[in-house]
Amino acid sequence: MKLRLTAAALAVICLLGSVPGAGAVGTSAKSAILMDAHSGRVLYEHNAHDRRLIASTTKLMTALVALESGVELSQEITVVPQWVGVEGSSIYLREGEKLTLETLLYGMLLRSGNDAALAVAEVCAGSVEAFAARMNEKARELGMTDSHFVNPNGLNDEAHYSSAYDMALLACACLANETLREMVSTKSVSMGGRSFTNHNKLLWQYEGCIGLKTGYTEKAGRTLVSAAERDGMTLICVTLSDPNDWADHTALFDWGFSAYHAQTVARTGEPVGWLPVEGSLVPMCRLTVGEDLRAAVGEGERLKTELVLDSAALAAPVAQGEPVGELIASLQGRELKRVPVVTAQSIPCDLDEHGTIIEKILARFAAL
Repeated sequence: MKLRLTAAALAVICLLGSVPGAGAVGTSAKSAILMDAHSGRVLYEHNAHDRRLIASTTKLMTALVALESGVELSQEITVVPQWVGVEGSSIYLREGEKLTLETLLYGMLLRSGNDAALAVAEVCAGSVEAFAARMNEKARELGMTDSHFVNPNGLNDEAHYSSAYDMALLACACLANETLREMVSTKSVSMGGRSFTNHNKLLWQYEGCIGLKTGYTEKAGRTLVSAAERDGMTLICVTLSDPNDWADHTALFDWGFSAYHAQTVARTGEPVGWLPVEGSLVPMCRLTVGEDLRAAVGEGERLKTELVLDSAALAAPVAQGEPVGELIASLQGRELKRVPVVTAQSIPCDLDEHGTIIEKILARFAAL
């Protein structure tokens, strides 16, 4: 049975003012969303769950799956004929040349090389079909219920689609991967005998932009996934089939940063309570938050936290960092984010009956 602690047990954060409304913004997109990256809170949406073609924004999933495949970035890859001359945008691979996986990923993300995406897929999974299966597995893991992938580059296929909401979830996962975050925020780079410049104009035009990915096909229209950071808050914007995407992303970011701010409920390592310990000379174990808990809030909004523990007591021995529950942030009855609560110390079992009083006292102080 879960143990829930609210009200006096935890702080309730109150902010004075009026609640911001989404009526102040709009876009030219058929689908759009603005999301707080840390909490996943949706600040604005329009047809956010409609399934649409996503063009080269697909390559965000390609890169994430590749980086999790176990293939080293430094691995040297020899270009084979089937990767040469792929339709659409290209880094112009040449048969027989040797490039690292890292070079292929940068070429895929910055210049949007379809040939590089094909090479990445076959190197990391053996075939496009096997790689697409991994993409779909990752989509399920991320909760992307409106998505299905059949290729690594986003070339038009009616069975290849996603939604603005799902692509925002994907962007959150990409930003959480430090290597991928660095890649998508790179303006330009030279490697493997090539120079790549990022197609994402917002990296130059919008203060705080940290990149992600552009896309276009005639059928999909212009697609764009972008993110920006200011004052400790990261916002993710996605537009699908949007002829005015640069201006729309700028407007949504401006609105989001003016209407919301980041509220930190608890920081990593911050104490949140205690649990009794059975079978040890140390009677209580301190609990801490395993990662930062913060969310975007507007003026007048009331953010509430709740500590949910897996049990009412611990049994010795207790290992430091052992998960024991979660700290949950909610707004107006809707959950925004939950982070793990862990033990802050190691606690041994009580000494056996032959231990001396001094040994027991020393053991108790050692565990504190």
